[in-house]
Order: sequence, then C-alpha cells, then structure tokens
Amino acid sequence: MRIGLIGCGAIGGVIVEASRTEGFADVVVVFDIVKERAEETSGGAYVAETFDEFIGVDMDVVVEAASPEAVRVFAEKVLEKADFLIMSVGALSDRDLLTKIESVAEKYGKKVYLPSGAVSGLDALKSVSHLAEEVTLTTIKNPESLAGAPFFDVYGIKPEEIKKRKHLFTGNAREAVELFPQNVNVAAAVSLAGIGFDKTKVRIIADPELRTNIHEIKVKGSFGEILTVSNNLPFPKNPKTSYLAALSAVRTLKNIGDKIIVGT
Repeated sequence: MRIGLIGCGAIGGVIVEASRTEGFADVVVVFDIVKERAEETSGGAYVAETFDEFIGVDMDVVVEAASPEAVRVFAEKVLEKADFLIMSVGALSDRDLLTKIESVAEKYGKKVYLPSGAVSGLDALKSVSHLAEEVTLTTIKNPESLAGAPFFDVYGIKPEEIKKRKHLFTGNAREAVELFPQNVNVAAAVSLAGIGFDKTKVRIIADPELRTNIHEIKVKGSFGEILTVSNNLPFPKNPKTSYLAALSAVRTLKNIGDKIIVGT
C-alpha cells in the first residue's frame, strides 16, 4: 500500500515511523506548507514542494493530518486519484463539504476513512445509532490544550487565566466544532458514528490540574446504556493532540490491508 501524507506534525510523524518499523505500508510522498517540517518527518519519502507535485505521485491512500482547511481545499482532487483518510474530522461538520466528499468519492469509486481518533467506543455507538436517543460527549483538558480555540476570543476568556476547573461550554457538536475546531475532532467522529451533529450534546471542561485529555461518551436508548472513558496522554510537543489519535490512524491503515478485521 502506497501512502501519501499531507501534514507532517505529531500525527504524521507517528504514521511515518510506524509504517517504516512495522512494514504495513510505504509512505512514498509527504507534503507540508513548512518544507523543513516535511523534510524532518519524511523518513526518506519524497518531499513535494507543492500540492500539485504531491498529487502527481502514484498513491493508494492519502492521509490528511494537517487541518480542516486542508480537507476543504484538497479533498476533491485527492479523491479523483486515491482513497482519503481524514484526521481533521471536524471539517465534516460543514454539511456542504460532507455532501461534496460523499459525491466525489462515489463518482470516482474511492473510499473515505475516518479513524476513531482520541475516543473509544465508536464501534458500539455505530451499532446502536438507530436506537440511540441521547449521546453526550464530555471533554476535559488542560487549558493549554485548548489554547487558540475561537471560543476564547468569542467569550473574552484567556486560557492562562483559568486557575481551577471550569465548565466552558455546553451545546451541540456542530457548535462545539466551530468554537474548538482543533481540539474536539472527537465530537465530529462521535456525531458521524451516532445521531448527528445537531443532536449530539458536547460539554467542554478546562482543568489546569489535569495532565491528560479525557473524553467520556454516554449513550442512552432502547438498547440500554453505554459509557466509555478515554484518559489519553497528549503529545509533549503538541498538547492539543492525544497519542491515541495517531495510533488510531495507524490501526485504520492496517485494517485496509488486513484480511480479517475485528470490530464493527
């Protein structure tokens, strides 16, 4: 399996390293708007200087590990040539973009993969989605892991001024993704696996004493109840990203090539 990588940050680095050491795929080309970062991460793969140069390489799967904007800008051209694994799942809260991606994928006979990211329990949620009546995601992070989110400008709060546990937000997943676009991709994944962006409830809590990223999912319906909790270590160089998110991308890529796939 030949992989192209867009975005050479923490997650991209884990994918490149895992593919080299475990041999389940070959990362053949990488692209990042910061060329030096791409060169540091490439692991010997070809470093494309432009997206046009990148997309000209023969690939089976393109992995986006860059940003929601990268999904919006590159998705159509990627799907004309290869399957697409999207890490910035929050971009798909845009109804028009989601519809467009579905249409283009169908037109060219390609698949779109959305890893479970930093959360557990999506298999169970998918299985009961047609019976689920309530889905609530509670995310608890250190304020520094939430820094840069539009929420703080909108409400005039500075992350560094949060000195004790503080409930920041309660609303639906669509609103959460707009206010915390780089921090709660898990809200998008939960919504797409379950009952949608407008019906999924999201709570965001900042806790300066916390050194992990916690995601709790509660699902209620005629099937019963589901409760899952993930307590993830963040990347030291990028506290906005949980290590589990990168590992879920690696596992998704492995699944593509596996003959036996465990789980829903």
